[in-house]
Amino acid sequence: MSACVCGFTIFLNRCDGEYKAISYKQKLIHDPTQVTPLVQKWPVLIGIGLGMIIGTINYSIINVSLPTLVAQLQTNFTMIQWVLLSFALTATTLLLTVARASDMVGKKKVYLWGLGLFTLASLLCGFSPSVGWLIGFRVLQGVGSVMTQALGLAIITEVIAPEERGMAIGLMGGAISVGLIAGPGVGGLLIGLAGWRWIFWINVPLGLAALWAVMRYVPNTPPVQTGQRFDAVGALILAATLFCFSLAMTLGQERGFGDGMILGLLTGSVIGLLVFLAVETVVDQPMMNLGLYKNILFSFNLAMGLLVFITLGGFFVMPFYLELVKGYSPAQVGLLMMVVPALMGLVSVYVGKLSDRLGFRWIIFLGLVILVPGFWAVSTLKVETGVLEYIWRMALVGIGFGIFQTPNNIAIMGAAPREHLGVASGLLALSRNLGQSTGLPFFGAVFSAFALAKSGLSGKTGITTASPEALMRGINGAFRLAALIVLIPVVLAAWSWWIDRRQREQADETLSQSG
Repeated sequence: MSACVCGFTIFLNRCDGEYKAISYKQKLIHDPTQVTPLVQKWPVLIGIGLGMIIGTINYSIINVSLPTLVAQLQTNFTMIQWVLLSFALTATTLLLTVARASDMVGKKKVYLWGLGLFTLASLLCGFSPSVGWLIGFRVLQGVGSVMTQALGLAIITEVIAPEERGMAIGLMGGAISVGLIAGPGVGGLLIGLAGWRWIFWINVPLGLAALWAVMRYVPNTPPVQTGQRFDAVGALILAATLFCFSLAMTLGQERGFGDGMILGLLTGSVIGLLVFLAVETVVDQPMMNLGLYKNILFSFNLAMGLLVFITLGGFFVMPFYLELVKGYSPAQVGLLMMVVPALMGLVSVYVGKLSDRLGFRWIIFLGLVILVPGFWAVSTLKVETGVLEYIWRMALVGIGFGIFQTPNNIAIMGAAPREHLGVASGLLALSRNLGQSTGLPFFGAVFSAFALAKSGLSGKTGITTASPEALMRGINGAFRLAALIVLIPVVLAAWSWWIDRRQREQADETLSQSG
């Protein structure tokens, strides 16, 4: 780890002379359209990228540790989901508020606050004496994480020229994938060699390195908006809505979804969503700028991202298959969980460059078309499935998502005006976090329902005591449903492609007539 940080520092110092040779801050203040050549942006890209890496490594490293945490913290399947959910719900609730704060006080300042808080919370998570304390510290960690994850793309979009933006966003997609790639393998090794607490403590040196890089190399840009205020009512309603839904999905696994309390929570979540949308249409300065959704292509791309991340939320059950059904060690589970993020990272960088040259609509459609058979292939896993058979199934999902993610991000950020880049970046991160925070309990409930129906056990008995055949029934049912859900984004992508082509044809026709 020290060697990595040392190498990172040497690289930044070598770039420092070139970067300081131009007065980027002055250019940006006097002329927001002026940007420096791409080669002089590397220190900024690396600083922001490292911050994004620690956010994603945190998610993937926790995912692979769930079976271990169930055993060592003496808890159950329902409770352990809240180690992920507490983080995801906190981040989802605060995303748009943080995005608005960045437009008010400056993106760099908010980003630094987030890095500092995330690093401190990671240290505290490692000292947790019980699952309850761990969940509490994960809330604090979520507050810090949302400040970095919501603003990374906004800062990059502000810094990089439009003709190079696809490559830069592709690199950030690669940075996210690096975290996803490193998380499972590193998590498995740390659990096996040093214990589960180190899956949190590893964030501390990385967080300190990111703090130094951002403080030194990211320019202070003036706030885009002044005289703004927070939509506290909207934030509270959204938090209550997501909490009701997640509580219903997790407790329903034990009490049954026909239970009066569960039905009440689900009803409350639906009412909360409707009230939230109603409030956002009447307040002067809403946390969600619904005016952006008037652009149908912007709306379609956000919807596609949300649905895809809902399905990816189901992958949190995969370590239970690898460890409880296949009997692999935590280190082996970590390596096998790296297949999807590794391919995502490899594909995303090249797809970003391709999008700059050839457009992104058809690439989005291609990625989704690959995802459907990928999820269906995962749903055919069996108790006797070998390693190579597992890998090719996961490879389809990784390639499909890698092709989809970067051009979809480009489409969303490219459609937003500069004064709303913070909000657009927040909405993009919101679709990702909202997908995870709803997909995780939803697919946890689907997995549990299928598995318990096969085993004949009750929810109170615990899913981890089910037979391998019952666990396989849960895996198969969850990923068949995921394949069906992805069909909706496929339709939206084809529709968006058609709308975009029509708009371009109309623009060309208008231009030719005026000429």
